[in-house]
Amino acid sequence: MESNPSTIQEQSPSWLEITMEVHSVVPPPHKSTIQKLKTRLKETLFPDDPFRQFKGQPTKKKWVLASQYIFPILHWGPNYNLKLFKSDIVSGVTIASLAIPQGISYAKLASLPPIVGLYSSFVPPLVYAVLGSSRDIAVGPVSIASLILGSMLTQQVSPTGDPVFFLQLAFTATFFAGFFQASLGFLRLGFIIDFLSKATLIGFMAGAAIIVSLQQLKSLLGITHFTKKMGFIPVMTSAFHNSQEWSWQTILMDFSFLVFLLVARHVSMRRPKLFWVSAAAPLVCVILSTFLVFAFKNQHHGIGVIGKLQEGLNPPSWNMLQFHGGHLGLSMKTGLVTGIISLTEGIEVGRTFASLMNYKVDGNKEMMAIGLMDMVGSSTSSYVTTGAFSRSAVNHNAEAKIAASNIVMSIKVMVTLLFFMPLFQYTPNVVLGAIIVSAVVGLIDIPAAYHVWKIDKFDFIVAVSIFKILMQITRPKTVLLGKIPGTDIYRDLHHYKESVKIPGFLILSIEAPVNFANSTYLNERVLRWIEEYEAEDPMMHSNSSLRLVILEMSTVSTIDTSGVSFFKELKRTMEKKGVELVLVNLVGEVMEKLQRSNEADDFMKPDCLFLTVGEAVATLSAKIKGQSSNDV
Repeated sequence: MESNPSTIQEQSPSWLEITMEVHSVVPPPHKSTIQKLKTRLKETLFPDDPFRQFKGQPTKKKWVLASQYIFPILHWGPNYNLKLFKSDIVSGVTIASLAIPQGISYAKLASLPPIVGLYSSFVPPLVYAVLGSSRDIAVGPVSIASLILGSMLTQQVSPTGDPVFFLQLAFTATFFAGFFQASLGFLRLGFIIDFLSKATLIGFMAGAAIIVSLQQLKSLLGITHFTKKMGFIPVMTSAFHNSQEWSWQTILMDFSFLVFLLVARHVSMRRPKLFWVSAAAPLVCVILSTFLVFAFKNQHHGIGVIGKLQEGLNPPSWNMLQFHGGHLGLSMKTGLVTGIISLTEGIEVGRTFASLMNYKVDGNKEMMAIGLMDMVGSSTSSYVTTGAFSRSAVNHNAEAKIAASNIVMSIKVMVTLLFFMPLFQYTPNVVLGAIIVSAVVGLIDIPAAYHVWKIDKFDFIVAVSIFKILMQITRPKTVLLGKIPGTDIYRDLHHYKESVKIPGFLILSIEAPVNFANSTYLNERVLRWIEEYEAEDPMMHSNSSLRLVILEMSTVSTIDTSGVSFFKELKRTMEKKGVELVLVNLVGEVMEKLQRSNEADDFMKPDCLFLTVGEAVATLSAKIKGQSSNDV
């Protein structure tokens, strides 16, 4: 298949004149099926090559490195110093001020006892500090996972009619969420999360934020009878249908504290050094509202309160996990959904701040850390937790240096659980609703949505993201190439207006892998390109009918058996038309498969394979000219 390099000089027309060395096309080095499978699995499951750090190391060092890889705390712990501790103290205390009111609020959003939200802000952060690889993530309950968990479980079990059983299902769902998350990480399947596009995440977060906010109308308006549905129309209908239950005291308090929280958030966004303003605002609201309710006894004036909360640390809950019975399927389904949602949010948060601070977060390690965190949490009276964006943003702005800020936060939550629980007895529900609304407003990222709309309006329509992927796979782009005068460069004719067509040549670029999903379409599309070429102005092709179809294949990374059949069938069709098919810049895997299919030695001919379009045009133009001279 090899050919000796030669020098070709084109002589006609004038703008094609160029002297070049034509290089031979050689097949890739032979690899066995086992070797190729090994390489593919390595790149799929171990793209970060975590084993390279063990190469050439003594056995003792390998054990140390393995321990540090599994437990990142062993990596940064020995180098921890007083300077780092001071930064983490500030960060931990600050995020705890946000975590305490948010924990209580999100637990109520999940239809769980408020104390469970505090439990979930104590043990899980300790687990993450040991296993997590992000310096900025602050762990705890999040609004979206809380809402989904509560809404899925309440479809079959009433949190008020059977609160103990509802709590058992919540802990069981948390265990399955953690098991699913840890399994993905252990099996090195972190790439699955990459299937969720940025546009999908932006749209999902914004939609979830709106749904969460609508659900808070119950507490914000002081309504007792409220719909359990999450749609916009049912929620608004329920709110106005029960307008006689509205409480002006509740609405006044709600409006005041919501404005205060939003202003505090705006101040911190405009001046990041004032991060503590938005972090402390929720706790200030809780303290002020609790004092007002206690002082004026407003619980008798239409303002509902949390009530007495249990003191003490997390009680064990492994005996509450339900792995049998008729609701096992519900627990597994709820765990799967909330697990995916919380895992996606946690990894996205970790990657966002890692990119800002120029360090890497291992997606698979994060999956295992978040999964084990939830599994341990399910046995210590905690429900689904992950890296929360609002708390992580505060943690980042507070200049947290390492994951130890989660330990500081846990200690502060522990002190609260042990000594300050009676103070929350008169905390009004309305302030919890205001805290939730102010937190989820940050999930509506209007600038990011506008950026997506500006770049790709099709991608902006989140509902069709999956359809778009399917379209890209089944209907890949084929581009008509032309030569930029005075160069050996060939580019898209529609993009580079100065580029020109080569008479007698149809040069196409296939911009996707060729497989069973698109081979039929590509065959039809190439034939249509030929028809369009022949249907153009006859004067343009009067002296040069179509002689060659060149396929530039640098972006065709792989083909399957259907792809091989596509090229064979296309070549047969070209021969019937008296047109020659030429392939340019084949990657190793594609060339190898086409070679194996070339049993009759009539498909992969050396004179039909080239490294570049320029070499192909130069060689074939000279060949055509030589044939014309002989004919004369």
